[in-house]
This record gives sequence, C-alpha cells and structure tokens, in this order.
Amino acid sequence: MELKDFFEQNPNVAIAFSGGVDSSYLLYAAIKYGKKVKAYYIKSAFQPQFEYDDAMKMIDHLKADVKVIEVDALEDERVAANPTNRCYYCKLNIFSKIIESAVADGFEVLIDGTNATDDADDRPGMKALKELKVISPLRECGLTKDEIRRLSKDAGLFTWNKPAYACLATRIPAGIPIDEQMLANTEKAEGILFDMGFTDFRIRYFEGCARIQIVEEQMPILVEKRKDILAALKPYYRSVMLDLEVR
Repeated sequence: MELKDFFEQNPNVAIAFSGGVDSSYLLYAAIKYGKKVKAYYIKSAFQPQFEYDDAMKMIDHLKADVKVIEVDALEDERVAANPTNRCYYCKLNIFSKIIESAVADGFEVLIDGTNATDDADDRPGMKALKELKVISPLRECGLTKDEIRRLSKDAGLFTWNKPAYACLATRIPAGIPIDEQMLANTEKAEGILFDMGFTDFRIRYFEGCARIQIVEEQMPILVEKRKDILAALKPYYRSVMLDLEVR
C-alpha cells in the first residue's frame, strides 16, 4: 500500500504530531492526499521547549490545523514512579487524551508516525497504541526511517535531517522516581550543549550527576570545551561525567 492509497481510504484523520521527522512527513502526506486533517500536539514537562517550537514551525510551514493539549505527565503515579514500562502508561494517557479531543472534533481515525524501522517488540509504548487502535500508516506502507528522511528532503521539510530525540524522561534510569526538577535540569543542560554547537547527544541522570553521551565525531569538541561545559552544568548536577561508549 502507498500513503496515497491509505489517505484515499481514510480521508479524514487526526494525527498525533510531535514535530519529529516521522510525524512531520506523515502530516505533509495527509494534507497532500487527504481531505480533513488535524494535528494534535501534547505539551508536557517531558518535551523541551525547542521541540514545541519546531513543531509549531512545521505547522506554520504546512499551514496545518493543530490543537495543543497541555498534560501533566507526572500526574499518573505509574509514570512518575518510572518503572521499566513507564512508556506504556505514558502513551496510554497521552493517546487517550488525543482520542478524546479528536472524537469531540469529529474524527474517528487517529494515526501516528511509527515507521517500519521501529521495533514493536521492544517498545512498551507500542502496546498502548495497539490497545487504543491507533493506526501507523508509515509502518503499514513499509516506510523506513531512511526512506522517510529522503522523502522529507524531497518535500522540502526542514525536519529531514533532524536528529532523533526521545523525551526527557528517558534520561532518568528506570526505577528512579521522576520529578519536575530532574526534567527541568535535563532540559537546561541539554539546551546549553545545543547552544555550544553539539547536535546529537544525551545527558543522562546518574545519582545526581550528569553523564554525557555524544557521537564520536563531536568528542574532540567536547574535550576542547570541557571547562566551559563543567562551569555551565555544575549548577544543575553534583558532578559531570563523560560516557566513553559513544552514541
């Protein structure tokens, strides 16, 4: 099946939109081939401000209809406790809210940007999507991440080479309860490294310390800016460490 065929069969769709590579291309295709399309963006402490800004930039670029839904991600104790299947409970909460809003807006079909490369067996969140009957057209059409990047570039979408970015909660090891301060510190610290020119990295929480993971080609820059990084991150962490197992 081609995406065009999917939207011919499902012309009116609600889209769970994050502003990343996959959901941006899906929104582009839905607008191109569908009839009635609306994007739903969840705004919570799990998403940094720049992700919201990128998402709204794409909405403006595509002239898409969007509804922003604000959610307290830590309101559910099952999420805040941060078990190994935290993503399942989080996705269940988030997509339930999107479905509720989409149904109120007259949509019966909710789609998301899961692609053919995503491993369904290794993602607790995928179980929630299946239970809620969320459809993943990119996956059903066999589109991989690399293909979506190529198609996005051809379509003139600025997200075509955007690095993958998991939510801030993924920086905190499973079993350690999450609070808003941890998330805020992570967002500030990663924002500092972005401003310094780093593009593909993570700052993991480790017993009150920051554990930096970075791609190999940017390792020399990190060593060169070591003192600046230490000075900038120490207000948020007890110590700053470098993970030699590069991303």
